[in-house]
Amino acid sequence: MNWDNYPNFSEREFNCKHTGNNEMNPGFIARLQALRTEYGKPIVITSGYRDPSHPVEAKKRKPGAHAKGRAVDIACYGAEAFKLVQLAQKHGFTGIGVARNFIHLDDCVPGGGFTRPFIWVY
Repeated sequence: MNWDNYPNFSEREFNCKHTGNNEMNPGFIARLQALRTEYGKPIVITSGYRDPSHPVEAKKRKPGAHAKGRAVDIACYGAEAFKLVQLAQKHGFTGIGVARNFIHLDDCVPGGGFTRPFIWVY
């Protein structure tokens, strides 16, 4: 993947914190870059790619959207989280999880264990 196409992100931000691997989907990153461009402010990625051996993924019956390279968690809260959720819907993110201090975004499609569109609270 040519990370030069995504001026607001670096490959390192998305590396698995357990293995260092990175298999982010280029289409997902392009969608995230479009969201970031419209948002107009930096966003902090707290979790990107998770290798299937990552402890969080290994506990699941089958690996989730992070292990498919189609999800991120973004540090945010309050009004900024609300704005990012609005933009995420506009930019085609179909899985939105809202927690006190972060949001999860993915663009998985129905099937394969994913019901979409879907929004949830942690």
